Amino acid sequence: MSQIHPSRIPVLVGLGQSIEREKLVSIVDLTETASLAAFGDAPGLRDQIERVTTVSVIFSPSPKAPSRELVARLGLTNAECESTTAGGNTPQWAVNRAADDIAAGNLKATLIVGAESTRSMRASDPGADLFGASRGGDKNKAMESEPVVGPTMDGVLTKAEIMAGFTRPAEVYPVFESALAAKAGRNMKEQREHIGKLLAPFAKVASSNPFSWFKEAYTAEDISTPSDSNRLTAEPYTKRMNSFPNVDQGSALIVCSLEVATAAGLADQCVFPWAGATNTDVAPAARQDLGASPAVHAAAGAIFSATGLGVNDFDFIDLYSCFPSAVQVLAEAIDLSLDDSRGLTQTGGMSFFGGPGNNYTSHSIISLALLLRESGKTAYVAGNGGFLSKHSIGIYGSEPPKGGFCLADTKKEQSEINAAALTVVTEASGKATIVGGTVVYGRDGKVSAAPVVADLESGERVVASADPALLSDLAGESLVGRSITVTGSPVVYTF
Repeated sequence: MSQIHPSRIPVLVGLGQSIEREKLVSIVDLTETASLAAFGDAPGLRDQIERVTTVSVIFSPSPKAPSRELVARLGLTNAECESTTAGGNTPQWAVNRAADDIAAGNLKATLIVGAESTRSMRASDPGADLFGASRGGDKNKAMESEPVVGPTMDGVLTKAEIMAGFTRPAEVYPVFESALAAKAGRNMKEQREHIGKLLAPFAKVASSNPFSWFKEAYTAEDISTPSDSNRLTAEPYTKRMNSFPNVDQGSALIVCSLEVATAAGLADQCVFPWAGATNTDVAPAARQDLGASPAVHAAAGAIFSATGLGVNDFDFIDLYSCFPSAVQVLAEAIDLSLDDSRGLTQTGGMSFFGGPGNNYTSHSIISLALLLRESGKTAYVAGNGGFLSKHSIGIYGSEPPKGGFCLADTKKEQSEINAAALTVVTEASGKATIVGGTVVYGRDGKVSAAPVVADLESGERVVASADPALLSDLAGESLVGRSITVTGSPVVYTF
């Protein structure tokens, strides 16, 4: 048992989730339901909450002060209120921060919540803007805001990517996938089949998760075979390989000190944060390898060193899964085999469990914590924000860590990652070689775009769009390695 005073040992003790398939709800309705479930899971802690943090809402309407609205509903009159910055890494970042604050003696108990009500939004307004929903509406403008905390999304994209319109995750992640396919020597059809085998176990896990959106245990063929219900979106991805955001899902986590939990008679259900870290990869086009994450490698190395654990020591693992390339890159960064017998998710993945905006990792943490309450010693979770950009990872245990919670310092490694960024130009003329690219399809099945990242002969990078005259000939093509001619600003390419 750790010799650290129980007031300085952070624990995860209250767990709550919510899902709504029929009636119309708001994100605060969902966080309220999840919070009440968490308080039911951890009786006696409701009046101990000192801080409420809401994970940034991205795909559905949200008040400017969601934590304040929740606190008013729950009657938590003494709790500080805040929201996080955007990013799928923020739930794990928030747990890391809470654990560090408790270890420092600056916090006793906190409630971390998150939700998306995208299904409700679309049911009430089928034409609603998915990416502008959280910012719109008179209600948002009229409400007082609350403090915002967390890593910024500054530098996630370069000017070149923005100018080229290379800003949609559903198009950027397939470009990462193309780099992975090229490394493995697979064409797009072969990579699609590879992904089907990778994701089928995710669908199976989701099928038995009571809070998942889809209950069908899709086979590898169901996932990889294009059909009327599973159209191609961007090579090599089908619809079932994309995160599914059209959900109403919420979560709540109570993090407190072991002292507080023990006083409430909850010591037996405590799960212990052992270590955490956050690192950032450079903008996609500036990465030397589009199919790798030096940031996750650095962050994981730091917490593995701090805890004395390696990838083979974890009983449970859950990797962020917005798109298949994320799963593969996060696994490679910690030398984890894609067919590891432990599985790469305990939640179900964002294609099958559901992709509630920035909040999926909260559900991953809950899934791991529930398992650790029953068996096993340790678990590893990875959350990702942006375009494989911001990474927050954590280790959890069924017992306290011997040396106390560690929030790893990886500033030196971050400086090295930043220094290795390639120069990305916004104007170019001449020959280039494609290092990553995808063919994007509209709902009509026709090619609508074919963005690429390419190396100029000078060693600089460009992000380029296909000359419209090329599009009809690019269906099914693998673009990596092909020579192109680039011109202009924004940059356009031809063969």
